[in-house]
Amino acid sequence: MADLLWDDVSSFFDPDLMGSLPDIRVPDTSVEDWQAVLDLVAEKGWWSQYSEGEVVLPVPRAETVLARPSDAECPNLRVWPTADMLAIFRFYAADEVDFDVDLRELQGQDRLDAFCGFLRAVGRRLAKPVLVEPEGHHGHPVLGFDVEADRVVLFTDP
Repeated sequence: MADLLWDDVSSFFDPDLMGSLPDIRVPDTSVEDWQAVLDLVAEKGWWSQYSEGEVVLPVPRAETVLARPSDAECPNLRVWPTADMLAIFRFYAADEVDFDVDLRELQGQDRLDAFCGFLRAVGRRLAKPVLVEPEGHHGHPVLGFDVEADRVVLFTDP
C-alpha cells in the first residue's frame, strides 16, 4: 500500500507552488549519521557521484568531508535511487543531513512511491524523521518520514 496517494498530495509536488527544489532535511544528526547515509547508498547499490566543486572524487568517509576548512567549497553527493530520480546531498554541517530533489522528476503515483521509498530508507537507517519543506521555508515541513508511524505522512493539509 502506498504511503501517500498522488491525487491527495499532487499540490505539494507542483514546482510553481513549492519551488522546484524543496528542502529535505534530517535534523539533529551527527557525523555517524552522515556516515550511515553514505553506507546506505553503498549497500543499496544506488548510483552516486561525489564532487568538490567541479572535481569528481571517490566518496570519502563522513568525518573527512565534514572536517573540511570552513572556507572550502561545499561538497555534493549526487545519488540516483532510481534511474530517473536524483537526490543531491550537501555537506553543510554534521548536525543536519541536507538534500534536495527536483519535483519535476516526481510526478505521478509511481514516482511518488519511489520518493517515499527513498525517504523511508533514509529515515529508517537513521531512526530519525525526514522532513520535506517548500524551497526556502525552513521549519515548515509539509510531509516526511515519521519514525513512529514508520512511513511517509502529511504534516499539513494539501
